[in-house]
Amino acid sequence: MKRYSPYIEFDRKEWASLKDHDTPLSLTEVELEKLRGLNEQVSLQEVEEVYLPLTHLIHLYVGASQQLHQLTTSFLQKKARKTPYIIGIAGSVAVGKSTTARLIQTLLTRWDTHRKVDLVTTDGFLYPNAVLEENGIMNRKGFPESYDIKRLIQFIGEVKSGKPKVKAPKYSHLTYDILPDEESVIDHPDILIVEGINVLQVKKDSPLFVSDFFDFSIFIDAEEKNIARWYVERFQLLRQTAFQNPDSYFHSRFADLSEEEALVVANHTWESINAKNLHENILPTKGRAQLILKKEANHTIQNIYLRKL
Repeated sequence: MKRYSPYIEFDRKEWASLKDHDTPLSLTEVELEKLRGLNEQVSLQEVEEVYLPLTHLIHLYVGASQQLHQLTTSFLQKKARKTPYIIGIAGSVAVGKSTTARLIQTLLTRWDTHRKVDLVTTDGFLYPNAVLEENGIMNRKGFPESYDIKRLIQFIGEVKSGKPKVKAPKYSHLTYDILPDEESVIDHPDILIVEGINVLQVKKDSPLFVSDFFDFSIFIDAEEKNIARWYVERFQLLRQTAFQNPDSYFHSRFADLSEEEALVVANHTWESINAKNLHENILPTKGRAQLILKKEANHTIQNIYLRKL
């Protein structure tokens, strides 16, 4: 007997066939290069075969949501401002969430009905390093307890309620800390994308979750051995680039490591922190996503799982 699944599974060829042929690829190689992560290898072909069908589906969902809003306000005989359509994107460290989020954001802005698409990451809702150090959890950065979840829920709740000019804290990967004097302002977007490893996580002691505000959610998936390799490769690239910057938090720690020493550090960090977080807090949330993008060893998306309605 075939095991029941709440998802419809597509291989890449099947998914690509769903592309709306009236929606041409409007992304250039130059634009794509700016959207790629440090060691991401997404191609224009993948954009056309995977991301165009995906963003067209989201476009249809947004349209249906807008129509439902109009019908509801008409029924209630009240004028109410439409609220943003919110998309959550989750997945492991180094799996390519940021590239996916930027691609989806860029492609969704090409439709006239939702040109204003904003993107925030949950990195900005990490507690400042000083707070993490004070509480003895600096080595748990990225785990659920390192985030100001109440502030994140308040932020996304205000955006979803239609409040104008909602502020989100900013995070610097250079200084590895919150930027105390900088904020992003989210002001009535048509669509808001919220990207982070923790966006589908739940807390037993909280009656409200971040995902309660999502209209659509995506999980970026891959075999752990591949994610671990991508993490190590990215670490090595950062050692040669960003870590060389004297202003980098990691400059004094990793810039002068030999390639062999860096390999040891990267593997240890993955095994002792990121793999643990993946198994304890990230992978268990995969089944809560409405769409799963499964990557192969070469970073390409080969399988797509869409939750049945």
